[in-house]
Amino acid sequence: MAIREDVENVVQENIREPLMRGTGEGSGHGSSKEDQWMVYLSTFVAVCGSYEFGCCVGYSSPTQSAITEDLSLSVSQYSVFGSILTFGAMIGAITIGPITDFVGRKGALRMSCAFCIVGWLAIYFAEGAWALDIGRLATGYGMGAFSYVVPVFISEIAPKNLRGRLSALNQLMIVSGISVSFIIGIVVSWRALALIGLFFIPESPRWLAKTGRHKDFEVALQKLRGKDADVSLEAAEIKDYIATLDSLPKAKLLGLFQRRYLPSVLIAVGLMVFQELGGINGVCFYVGDIFEQAGFSSTVGTITYAILQVVVTGIGASIMDKAGRKPLILTSASGLLLGCVVTAIAFFLTAQELALNVAPVLAVTGILIFVGAFSVGMGAVPWIIMSEIFPINIKGQAGSLATLVNWFCAWLCSYTFNFLMSWSTYGTFILYAAINALAIVFVIFFIPETKGKSLEQIQAAISKESSEER
Repeated sequence: MAIREDVENVVQENIREPLMRGTGEGSGHGSSKEDQWMVYLSTFVAVCGSYEFGCCVGYSSPTQSAITEDLSLSVSQYSVFGSILTFGAMIGAITIGPITDFVGRKGALRMSCAFCIVGWLAIYFAEGAWALDIGRLATGYGMGAFSYVVPVFISEIAPKNLRGRLSALNQLMIVSGISVSFIIGIVVSWRALALIGLFFIPESPRWLAKTGRHKDFEVALQKLRGKDADVSLEAAEIKDYIATLDSLPKAKLLGLFQRRYLPSVLIAVGLMVFQELGGINGVCFYVGDIFEQAGFSSTVGTITYAILQVVVTGIGASIMDKAGRKPLILTSASGLLLGCVVTAIAFFLTAQELALNVAPVLAVTGILIFVGAFSVGMGAVPWIIMSEIFPINIKGQAGSLATLVNWFCAWLCSYTFNFLMSWSTYGTFILYAAINALAIVFVIFFIPETKGKSLEQIQAAISKESSEER
């Protein structure tokens, strides 16, 4: 075994040094903004799936009264309808990685669209609880699949100087979908547009190269970078890296925990855990109740919340490639900590019947700080880093694992939130503050900066650090 690992390390070293010395001329240089229209179009079509994701998340809150009244559902039946979405997403997360490796990124996006369309039709024509639940499960599957394949597709087609901003559009469209559902209570998604558009955008060049379709790989890369762009250096870098990975054993789930892959897996899984257990889903799903318990208008608070998260996510996306991933996520985690502390103080004052005129203002301030901080970094950056750090030979398995962990933690947070609030309103936010404080420590010591590097350079750097620690 030791000899085998030594051989594999030598193979990796054949390309690691050239990649580490890369001057940055291979990804995005030589093509003008006008020539990159296909990258922008492909990104737009892909993030239509992200908008669908947001509509799925935001749908159940404003429609609860109407659905329960029209179909005579009990509270428990509607609770199943609301929560089964997460279980569908978990199934999507488990299966979409290998499916994406087999049928391609574009094929996986098409399949995700189909699940969502079938699910929405089932909900639309539902006459009882079972049809609602089947539809919700199907949309949940599509949502879980989108949560993995959209950031992976964008990261693989985008030049490195645009990758951060374009990948952050994923989160921007998610919160836009949520906000539309929150504010108008009607789902008006771009599902049909996404499905039609997927027939015209190119496949991920890296997936084409991995599957041996070299002619299609060169055509797709040239189309994405512009007809006059020189893609020879970037193409050679991708081919060399994939050739090295092909010489390694095929990845299996347990193989992800080998020493050479473990740092990437721990980074991705750790970010997903802190993203969800920091409290965002509890706040998102029950924001109206939080404002009511704090003595503030739930309508005004919810609308303000919805608008703020779209605006701040847009700001975060626009500065992603300038500020870098690590500074943004550190700022975000610090803001989450501050928002939790302010909200905890507000609920403590309310529980002790102190400063009752100030407590509602503090609660609203804390929640808005919380959602603003999450939107600027913690919402988008974990998905961007997840799409960047895995070598393509393990991306399907590792991405599925990270996405599954994300959805399980999302379910755990939303399921326990009401129980925690019943136990102690201010204690709940103190707990979330502690988790976000741990997130700050995790980011400082374990998260690499990936700004301005090609995917191959990022993965080679992590692999080199891992081998040096042996």
